[in-house]
Amino acid sequence: MLLPIGDDNRDRRTTPLVNYFLIIVNILVFVFLQDLGSNEKFTNSFSLVPEEIVSGEDIVTNDGVYKDPQTGERVHVTGLQPTPFSVYITFFTSIFMHGGIAHLFGNMLFLFIFGDNVEDRLGHFRYFIFYLVVGILASVSHIIATAMFGGNMLIPVLGASGAISGVLAAYLILYPRKRVRVIIFYFLTEVPAILVIGLWFLFQLMSGIGMLGGNLESGVAYGAHIGGFVSGLILVGFFLIGRKRTH
Repeated sequence: MLLPIGDDNRDRRTTPLVNYFLIIVNILVFVFLQDLGSNEKFTNSFSLVPEEIVSGEDIVTNDGVYKDPQTGERVHVTGLQPTPFSVYITFFTSIFMHGGIAHLFGNMLFLFIFGDNVEDRLGHFRYFIFYLVVGILASVSHIIATAMFGGNMLIPVLGASGAISGVLAAYLILYPRKRVRVIIFYFLTEVPAILVIGLWFLFQLMSGIGMLGGNLESGVAYGAHIGGFVSGLILVGFFLIGRKRTH
């Protein structure tokens, strides 16, 4: 277990207003619009459904009761709901929703630790656009991976993980040696960012490869994580063009 809890911000020169805004919006959406995850109709209206994106059509399905093959428990599953406006709006709405409190907490923790430094280097506006772009490209990667490897195109996906993966990649490029405070097996220590983020990406890569020989319907969009990370690695340089280094 390797859990980052903070980093060295002594060289940060600006207040990460956009990063705070993104965190607040994610929390507010989960609490008030998703009703702490209980409002499945709202969630299934604004989550991204690969088949809808490919076909361009809004798909609505009936609720169902399914039996968990491992536990034998019968689970009620809410069907896909109508999406107001164009289905392509879910490229944006899906990256501000989460599947549960643990999902939200993990994403916001990583965004809080790593996003502020990337915003400081890119600037407020560029950081905001960068976040949206890598989030969208992460979703595109998930759609492509799902279609290529025979996944269920009707399973909705949501969460900021893809966008945050891009932020982690940018942090890795910009601050590879910055010290990050982590908890490793109940011990608190500091390690370079390249180790933390490198191990994180390796886990995503191995998990994504492992999915190809197992359950493609686990609900974890590893394709989005990998796609967002690769997008961040490639694009951060373009977002730095014309941006003077202030420290």
